[in-house]
Amino acid sequence: LQRKAHTSFPNNTQGPSHTTTMSAATTTQPEVSNKHVLPSSSGELDLPVRLLLGPGPSNIHPRVNLKLSAPMVGYFDPSFFKVMDETCELIRYLFQTDNEFAIPVSGAGSAAMEMCLANLIEPEDVVLVFISGFFSERIHDMALRYGAKVKRIEIPWGQYFTLEQFKEAIESHKPSLVCFVHGETSTGVRQSPAGVAEICRQNNALLMVDTVASLGGVPFFVDAWGVDACYTGGQKCLSGPPGISPLTFSPRAMNKIKNRKTPVANWYLDANMLASYWCPAPNTPRKYHHTSPANLLYALREALIMLQTEGIQNVWNRHQTAATTLYQSLGDLGLKLLVPESQGQGGRLPSLTSVMVPEGVNPVEVQKYLMANYGIEVAGGLGQLAGKIWRVGLMGHNAREYNVKLLKTALGEALAAQGFKK
Repeated sequence: LQRKAHTSFPNNTQGPSHTTTMSAATTTQPEVSNKHVLPSSSGELDLPVRLLLGPGPSNIHPRVNLKLSAPMVGYFDPSFFKVMDETCELIRYLFQTDNEFAIPVSGAGSAAMEMCLANLIEPEDVVLVFISGFFSERIHDMALRYGAKVKRIEIPWGQYFTLEQFKEAIESHKPSLVCFVHGETSTGVRQSPAGVAEICRQNNALLMVDTVASLGGVPFFVDAWGVDACYTGGQKCLSGPPGISPLTFSPRAMNKIKNRKTPVANWYLDANMLASYWCPAPNTPRKYHHTSPANLLYALREALIMLQTEGIQNVWNRHQTAATTLYQSLGDLGLKLLVPESQGQGGRLPSLTSVMVPEGVNPVEVQKYLMANYGIEVAGGLGQLAGKIWRVGLMGHNAREYNVKLLKTALGEALAAQGFKK
């Protein structure tokens, strides 16, 4: 093809004219490749039904699942604003807080963790991380990436810190931010924040607590315990979908964020920008930030509605009852627990129990037996505890005594298949 190329020049001056020759190959669409198409036999998505008794996710409640297919609306539709506002109010109920900033983060629990650190850390800030498992190590790693001077206080996995250890470390290091995990998914340890906030305030530090594996299944009071930054995941004790994570900042935390000397290093998780969309000042129009995962939001709202309907204290009691039944059942089978009875500043996490693997038993084979014969998923250990424990979760909708009875039967058979005797 030959085309005359005409170019206009200002002041009526005539620029040079020329003829451009284009081959047919440059105007022909490339051939479509079918290299990566699925075979026609793939058909509909067909997943097995499992009873998820591991460290998360838990089984999504059927009512919550239905909301994932609710109609899509625009992000500035008044009906969507209503869903946003109701979800934020339910998140305040979940956290037991009056904080204005209480929103669902568009991302997994690790995104909520990163949002806390990205907003509360400026370069060279001293950050104190109490490390007792896999996820407190993750906090440490993230804090380093945001330029903090990170101080680590570490104890063996499966143990918890005393109030005296908190006090000594905070007074010694004078951090701007103190971080620990309330319910450590890798160990099944519950670490109480009671009394820690007072020490933080006396030393001008903010307190951040990870409750991904515990919130909704274990008593937790953000305001009464003085927690400044707290987050959880939707897929554990709430029996909601993964990928959306409630988070709250106290007025103290928001004051630090609003008065930063440097911009928040993570645009997507900038609390100042997100606040203008989720919780703007009165009579202030919302400002778009990013596309919210609307259907995940619908599902989270439904999960929180169910929590409200049952009553949060009743939900906590149900988790504790199921856990107590599990402890007795495991004892009946001759199995021991990693974490001792709850006392003082910590102890067992009702929503997740770490079970010691008996000598001579192959933990992976037991897990395979449960899956193959009962469709039950439990998890093995991580890090220091790999091959040494099973992690059994009773979270959200799954925290029921009948699930414990089924697991006891299945686990007894799996152990017997390997010749284990009480």
